[in-house]
Amino acid sequence: MPQDSSEPTPSGLFEHVDGRLRCWWCASTPEYMAYHDDEWGRPVHDDRKLFEKVSLEAFQSGLSWLTILRKREGFRQAFAGFDPALVAAFGDQDVERLLGDAGIVRNRAKILATIANARAVLELDVGLGELLWSFAPDSPTPRPQSLADVQATTPASVAMAQELKRRGFRFVGPTTAYALMQACGLVDDHVEGCFVPRC
Repeated sequence: MPQDSSEPTPSGLFEHVDGRLRCWWCASTPEYMAYHDDEWGRPVHDDRKLFEKVSLEAFQSGLSWLTILRKREGFRQAFAGFDPALVAAFGDQDVERLLGDAGIVRNRAKILATIANARAVLELDVGLGELLWSFAPDSPTPRPQSLADVQATTPASVAMAQELKRRGFRFVGPTTAYALMQACGLVDDHVEGCFVPRC
């Protein structure tokens, strides 16, 4: 989940002026609120969309998620709509182009990781969605009851990170893997009482 947010309440919820209770982390900006309400925690199965999520979570490492959200369209343009086949073909000229692109986070290691991850996607013997969703719980788990119940990693995210690394992915540690699981709906970490319905 995004980590840069307003001060959380003990319950992990805040009440917006529209009267709806929401998870605390989306209180600080309209971009966070829109992401929370319309996207975060909604199941994603499409391989291309999942590759985008993997890539953006990797770029977020050590940075504000808000920075990534505000640059997301720039990332999409720079990385060919996150089509793994196109990104996998990127070469040295593309890397230099990306390092000069102010519309994205210009970090050489993360750019190279995104290209390597695209190549890893193409090498998979199953779809990216099938691989990632194999780490989802067998049955829905209860939502966190409070802020204290929201985890940063789980055994499943540790296992996912290990498997992705084994398959050649980079910038996919257990915390990043769990953020991916939250973002893509493999787990539902909306705090109990949040108005967003279960999917």
